[in-house]
Amino acid sequence: MTPEQISYIVFGVVVLIALVFDLGLMSKSTTEITMKKALYQTIFWVSLALGFFVFLWFEDGKTIALEYVSAYLMEWSLSIDNIFVFILIFGFFGVKQQYVPRVLLIGIILAIVFRIIFISVGIVLIERFHWLLYVFGALLLYTGIKMFTAKQDEDSDMSDNTVYKFLQRVLPLVAHDGGGKYSIVQDGKRYYTSMFVVVIMLATTDIIFALDSIPAVFAISQNRLVVYTSNIFAVLGLRSLFFLLKGAVNKFAYLQQGIAVVLVFIGLKMLAEIFHIKVPVYISLLVIVLCIGTSIVYSMSVANKALENELADNKKE
Repeated sequence: MTPEQISYIVFGVVVLIALVFDLGLMSKSTTEITMKKALYQTIFWVSLALGFFVFLWFEDGKTIALEYVSAYLMEWSLSIDNIFVFILIFGFFGVKQQYVPRVLLIGIILAIVFRIIFISVGIVLIERFHWLLYVFGALLLYTGIKMFTAKQDEDSDMSDNTVYKFLQRVLPLVAHDGGGKYSIVQDGKRYYTSMFVVVIMLATTDIIFALDSIPAVFAISQNRLVVYTSNIFAVLGLRSLFFLLKGAVNKFAYLQQGIAVVLVFIGLKMLAEIFHIKVPVYISLLVIVLCIGTSIVYSMSVANKALENELADNKKE
């Protein structure tokens, strides 16, 4: 048995055990997740991902391990941006607290399935058409520039969402959650509830984000083990991150710019390979950590300063 096969087996076993204990596959679907519990779950998933990095270091070597942790941090930071869209969706449709964990769980399972499909297709295409990497690079460069210059309140109105409008046209919808059901029967006709709409929008949102995140991870590594495991670990931490960040959206106002800079760097890194310029993986890791870390620290400092100014103004009044 090769080291890579051993790594796949270890990864599969670890993820299955973790899913049972953390995502609640064997518990009540409406279990409430507090901020404290979300923090513990987030630490759990990050620790698990970093523990797998240590395992890869000894089992598959330094290069694979560094590629994995770089790809994981890249995907994890993009997942945070993804979560802010999730928060908008849940807020717009007024999903009740007791139904949020179950809907998120379904959304995460769908996200994993879609990621596996997209990654598998992407690997086959890259192996046959290597020039697609340069197309991905150009796409990431464009996306990064667009993201950096985008306004914070863009696309915040879910009523104008393309997927939502499409569902309104093709399906009979009702404007309530149906008591937690995804469809109900009224007057002999089946209608789909807001819960069903939320699940579809979560899935399509992740598909859209995957169009950025999967090319980005291919820029770091084309190793199947690295691409699959980094993506799945990042997605599995989405639920706990959602509950941890849902009350702190304004504290990460500049995270988008940090992610944008990373995407621009990754895009340029891919395009540089046209001229046979290879950027070492540790450079990519340093850029990712520096950009994401700086944007988070700066966002929180700006948010705290704004809060202090607000409190000072209230005292003057």
